[in-house]
Amino acid sequence: MVGADSTARANVNVALVKYWGKRDPALNLPATGSISLTLDGLGVEAAVDFGAGEADHVVIDGVDAAGEEAKRVVRFLDLVRAAARRREAKVVMRSTVPRGIGLASSAAAFAALALAASRAAGLTLDPSALSALARRGSGSAARSIFGGFVEWYRGERADGVDSFAEPLAPIDHWDLRTVVAVTSTAPKAVSSRDGMLRTAASPFYPAWVAGAEADLAEARAAIRARDIEALGLVAEHSALKMHAAALAARPPLVYWRAATVECMHRVWALRAEGVAAFFTIDAGPQVKVLCAPADAARVAAALEAVPGVERILACGPGRGAEVIA
Repeated sequence: MVGADSTARANVNVALVKYWGKRDPALNLPATGSISLTLDGLGVEAAVDFGAGEADHVVIDGVDAAGEEAKRVVRFLDLVRAAARRREAKVVMRSTVPRGIGLASSAAAFAALALAASRAAGLTLDPSALSALARRGSGSAARSIFGGFVEWYRGERADGVDSFAEPLAPIDHWDLRTVVAVTSTAPKAVSSRDGMLRTAASPFYPAWVAGAEADLAEARAAIRARDIEALGLVAEHSALKMHAAALAARPPLVYWRAATVECMHRVWALRAEGVAAFFTIDAGPQVKVLCAPADAARVAAALEAVPGVERILACGPGRGAEVIA
């Protein structure tokens, strides 16, 4: 990445009140607001150098990107070029999180790319505008611009100007752990983008949208009070409602594996034993468990013992996107 015009890093986030559904797919405008926690240690670096060649060149984890993966990055660069006259670019991205398995790699990737590309193009965007730009690449990237607890607003305007994320509580507000049980590293058969479109026709989808505001209010209050039980219960509720709507789509959309379900039961068993542990599951088979730092080792051991769990990760609260070169 030496010699790049700008290099930035961003971390993944885990949605506690889920984003699942769009009011405008072209602009990645969400059907509801959402709340997330940015995670430390799982991130993406993006380096952007405009004018480095005769054509856009995208390298991801040491391999030349091709097909839809490369086109998605180029379309995003076009957004930046529309705001600042720039030529073709070389983009080099490196990730510490597997791609396409439900660990929000695209959120980190496009948050890092938004910051690196805008800076390389000579743009200085305020945080809200940077979040809105990142949203165009991947909806959840709007949240990875910031660290700690983050809220992404649905917005009302058709042009999306009012749909951006803002910090809800800083990284040092509450020291929680997110223990991740990786139950499969195989690529998802249905992307989040396609999964949202399919779920929009589910008979449960209107109820999913209608319940969002109450979940958001409950989560905000729990975060302010640092009440892990209140936050954990609404996070589980939001995740299960999201997956219920997906299950009721035609054809049904099932992201879970057998180990996913068993991890859920292990978390409930831990709670019955007095451990404040609460799960959430995004569009994939991985299970993310919220707990206090003192309980993280016990939670990790319980999940690691589940047949089919391939790997355990433990993350504290993470920082927002930052320029590193």
